[in-house]
Amino acid sequence: MIVVTGASGQLGRLVIEALLQKAPTEEIVAAVRNPRRVDEFLARGVQVRQADYDQPESLAAAFKGADKLLLISSSEVGRRTPQHRAVITAAKAAGVGLLAYTSILHADTSPLPLAAEHKETESLIRASGLPAVILRNSWYTENYLAGIPAALQYGVLLGSAGEGRIASAARADYAEAAAVALTRDNQVGRIYELAGDESYSLDELAQAIARQSGKAVVYRNLPGGEFRGALIDAGLPEGLATLLAESDVGASKGGLFDDSRQLSRLIGRPTTKLAAMISQKLASAA
Repeated sequence: MIVVTGASGQLGRLVIEALLQKAPTEEIVAAVRNPRRVDEFLARGVQVRQADYDQPESLAAAFKGADKLLLISSSEVGRRTPQHRAVITAAKAAGVGLLAYTSILHADTSPLPLAAEHKETESLIRASGLPAVILRNSWYTENYLAGIPAALQYGVLLGSAGEGRIASAARADYAEAAAVALTRDNQVGRIYELAGDESYSLDELAQAIARQSGKAVVYRNLPGGEFRGALIDAGLPEGLATLLAESDVGASKGGLFDDSRQLSRLIGRPTTKLAAMISQKLASAA
């Protein structure tokens, strides 16, 4: 039995879809805070169990009988470590045979402040003695493409990444990697540095958007504080604005770059092309 936590989230849903191509439906469990959010999985034969990172008693029931468990990192930055500790403790008590965790690229050396809780979680996993595989994901390409409508409206793509190269990949690529790690033998002890086959600077991203849209778009690099302020002015919550600005600054220091191509090797195909994702985004925004 394979249990996926956070299965109602954007990544979790894609992991379930990928698992449905690789494992018997009756062996897949979607563990979610609100089961009503994944009625479509229940209708397709996937088991659905209530699981809340803040309610340890729910985790014990959700993980019962689990052979493998995917811990998708919590979206609550600043609360991740205690929440992940609860999941790890429950997984240990349930006798889970393999714990997979979605960490961040080069968590042990990353300049991104976001990496701190991932590093702490990896330490908790090691201390637990649970057999584990660590999936260190780089950035989702979708994170940057979300800014395309504003870039087209104002002719400017804002950021704080400088000339740092970003080896992002599609969310679906990372989901497929998780599904492979959960269904392939000999994964215990592996640490994957997962990133896209391509890399780009934000200036190159702006050029690609301009090229495909036929509209003038240039990249404007801002100090981290100014970029954070611009995001807040655009309506983003302060916490998210801080996360994005700090991550961009980390990218300027190489924090989102890796050229080992471990992701494409794991999933057995090239990662999704940036140009194709831009085209899809432009079509959906039209």
